[in-house]
Amino acid sequence: MRRTLSLPLAVGATLAAARTAAWLLRPRVPRPPAEQVDARAYFSDAELARARAFRRPQRVIAAAALVLDVALTARAIRRPPGRSLPPVAGGAAGAAALNLGSAVAGLPLGALSRKRSLDAGLATQSWRDWGIDLVKAQAISTTFAAAAGALLVAGMRRFGDRWWLPGAGALAGTGVLALWVGPTLLDPIFNTFTPAEPDLRDDVVALAASGGVKVDRVLVVDASRRTTASNAYVTGLGPTKRVVFFDNLLADFTREEVRFVVAHELSHVRHRDVPRALAQLAVVAPVLTLAAQTIAEDGLGAQADARAVPAVAAALGLLAPAVAIAGAQLSRAVERRADAFALDLTKDPQTLIDFHRRIAVKNLVEPDPPRWLQALAGSHPTTLERIGIAEAVRRCAS
Repeated sequence: MRRTLSLPLAVGATLAAARTAAWLLRPRVPRPPAEQVDARAYFSDAELARARAFRRPQRVIAAAALVLDVALTARAIRRPPGRSLPPVAGGAAGAAALNLGSAVAGLPLGALSRKRSLDAGLATQSWRDWGIDLVKAQAISTTFAAAAGALLVAGMRRFGDRWWLPGAGALAGTGVLALWVGPTLLDPIFNTFTPAEPDLRDDVVALAASGGVKVDRVLVVDASRRTTASNAYVTGLGPTKRVVFFDNLLADFTREEVRFVVAHELSHVRHRDVPRALAQLAVVAPVLTLAAQTIAEDGLGAQADARAVPAVAAALGLLAPAVAIAGAQLSRAVERRADAFALDLTKDPQTLIDFHRRIAVKNLVEPDPPRWLQALAGSHPTTLERIGIAEAVRRCAS
């Protein structure tokens, strides 16, 4: 072995680093108590059946897309695209080809998933507009993939066995750059963002003041041109930091429910959850890239040319679940804290219950998904857990 990590140890070290980052960055507050609640007390049998009928086949389609990506990457390892070009150019061409090939091969599955969303009433965009967005997104991702492939090979040739270290810096730097410029340069390519109406902004500012939070930018995105699903989020760093609301959230929910969402998102601002996500990436990145080097070079025969691209992509794919599982666990804890913050700010558990019931129905969310899926990939507490937390608060207040 030329590397400092064996293959099994590479996976174990990545998992340990991800779990350590999650532990270091976890909310330092007790987990809020939750009542045990029955889904049928809040959702009809028809609503539960409709959510299951939509979500379960969607998961099968996603799993099929993953299998297809694995097969394409395995083929690229055997016959790396770009291998006839000079090393750095071959890395760029190979990464672009792998990215584009995956998109083209997965197009039928993507179209099937979208057709099911149209049939269920979740998607609103025409096929033409969907295709235009797809082309724009693919042009951007292929460009970034080519740059990453070129940098990977150039880094391997320049730094030799130590390429994983600048690779870790590049990975963390990419995360910072995406959050710094993404909201102002990339997001407007796909959506229109407008300043919030004065009433909404006044609510946000008033709640922010009562919660000790400073908010500069409150925006509304025209999500309804693409979907009937509702959401809100916090994004950006420094001058690009903003709170964003879907326009259909504002149109379809009551003022009290929107006020709860405002309070929830203010928790992410108050606790600096976006920078903390970057800190998580910074902690994990060095171990992740060293482990990827081990798997790619010792296990898959990567060299400092086009062969590196599919090998490193496969290595990162093998390591991704370890990072994702720990990340999802941390995310669930952060979202519980945001709900608790909103409950403390609004003093209105009934609105939280009403909101989570309505948005689950609207977005066709399973209130209580399979436990294995929630443990592996759930970025938020389940709807029933969130309702249970609000019920516990209401019981204590009564």
